[in-house]
Amino acid sequence: MSKPFIDWASLLLLNMMAGYFLLAYYVYAGLDEPDQTKWSPAFAMVGALAAIFGGIMAVTWPLPGTYSSIYGEMSVLLGFVFLGAGVAMAKGWSLRAVACYAFFPGIAAVVIGIRIIDLRLTLTPVMAGVGFILSGLAGVFAAPTLAWMKSDRPFRTLAAIVLAITGLIWAATTYPEYWIHMKLFARWAP
Repeated sequence: MSKPFIDWASLLLLNMMAGYFLLAYYVYAGLDEPDQTKWSPAFAMVGALAAIFGGIMAVTWPLPGTYSSIYGEMSVLLGFVFLGAGVAMAKGWSLRAVACYAFFPGIAAVVIGIRIIDLRLTLTPVMAGVGFILSGLAGVFAAPTLAWMKSDRPFRTLAAIVLAITGLIWAATTYPEYWIHMKLFARWAP
């Protein structure tokens, strides 16, 4: 008996989209606020959902081909970055260690984005690839932003715009995914 195809990639995409919009707003308006604790719940929510469901996807491989690895593993890494940020904010700790960790998954996301375009993976490989590349660059530039550019308002504004564009790319990927799933799974029963 074959395992039924169960796809919750749209859940991970929606969560990632929300995370990048949250991060854009945080970089623009919250990075230098004295009370970082108010940001903690939102970052922790994005992180928990990404880590849990990305982890399930990474170990059960519900998607065909390499997609479980691409979306599951990267969701786990994104999840732990957001969870780490949420915990650090709640405890009043520096975000530098989280930003240093984000560098390495950031590089992986850039590589994955380039490879998605190269192999023409997904229904919209350029959009998905650019989404991964921009998402990865957020991780790559997190530590330098905290270390050297935190008080540079024009840089932070530009970074927030790029993060919002990243969120828009994931929105343009996410909402059609829900539309498609409604048709694909309309008659599916457990």
